[in-house]
Amino acid sequence: MRTRRTAVPAVAPAPLDVTDVVRAAERGAAYADKAGRLAPEVVSELVRAGFSRHFVPSVYGGSSGSFASLVAAVEEVGASCASAAWCGMLFAAHGRLAAYLPERARLELWGISPDVLIAAGVAAPTQEAELLADGYLLTGRWPNVSAVEYADFVLVSAWVTEPAGRTVRIFLVPARHCAVEKTWDPLGMRGTGSNAVSLDGVFVPEYHSVTQGRLLSSAPAADGARCHSVPFPLVAALMFAAPVLGAARGMLDAWAQDIGTARDPEGEARIERPQTAAALSRTSAELRAAGLLLTEASLRADTGEIEPRVTAEVIRDAVVATEWCVASSDRLMAAGGSRVLRGGDPVQRRWRDIRTASAHAMLCFDTAAAGYARAWVPAQRRVPVAH
Repeated sequence: MRTRRTAVPAVAPAPLDVTDVVRAAERGAAYADKAGRLAPEVVSELVRAGFSRHFVPSVYGGSSGSFASLVAAVEEVGASCASAAWCGMLFAAHGRLAAYLPERARLELWGISPDVLIAAGVAAPTQEAELLADGYLLTGRWPNVSAVEYADFVLVSAWVTEPAGRTVRIFLVPARHCAVEKTWDPLGMRGTGSNAVSLDGVFVPEYHSVTQGRLLSSAPAADGARCHSVPFPLVAALMFAAPVLGAARGMLDAWAQDIGTARDPEGEARIERPQTAAALSRTSAELRAAGLLLTEASLRADTGEIEPRVTAEVIRDAVVATEWCVASSDRLMAAGGSRVLRGGDPVQRRWRDIRTASAHAMLCFDTAAAGYARAWVPAQRRVPVAH
């Protein structure tokens, strides 16, 4: 049984110190790529650095942290290992989602420690939960649950038919009730271990759930901190873009280090070739611009007005920054020659990670563009289109 924690006074969130995480992630990157999971040492360092407690309400000993500090930390880790950065980001993000659960569930979750690891499979629900008198019965399969092997709890989503109508709910389930299926075998981001989980008739008490609509609103959760007053759509793309930018920066560093020492048979430095120099210059500029976009977007998430136009702009900027990272990584691969095609090459590994991570649904440009267009036109000025 977890013991109830005495309330901890709110304190100003401290920045995440990722020095040791970066070192561990660099050492464990090749292992993660081959094993399909993070090394235990890397997970331990992510926890020690404060990722899992970053958005946990301060009343439970968490940091109630900022989006700017998380994005900066994730980018830094991502330069060493995109999978480690992705999992660290999700440990933080899932703590933020759990902050919307009823108080009784939050006390059970964080009553002993705010460093609980939470995985999640909450995107595009297809399962149906059975409504009972005092809770719900869950049966089904949820794919792509990152770092689930290390999780203490798992958040899953499902449709529920309730007296008020049909809705989507998020459920908190102890990881011991989840059967993990080894299904994760992608091109890149292999170390996230985003395997499937299955539940077979698992009972979830009513207070271990929250409606999806609650997460989409800007109504404050838990301690009312800014990070708990921001609707999920405003920050989702921003957080998923951060590991991509980190990987792109790491790729540029690895590429420049490799190319910088290479010479042609005639003795000319390859870095001075027009094509190579252009790739270096254009990529470094694009990644700087992408970083400025994400920094500005994260500051708006922390302090900006919460309204549809701002949400659409933050999503737009995060997705465009991701597109620049993808274009830059493709350019570096093309300019790298046969050197970057070797198995285990750090440039190639990061390119695979960038290509895989950028395919996430939250980073789809067409979806972001449609949302931005809707927000651009004030509702009162919209003209119905005849069909």
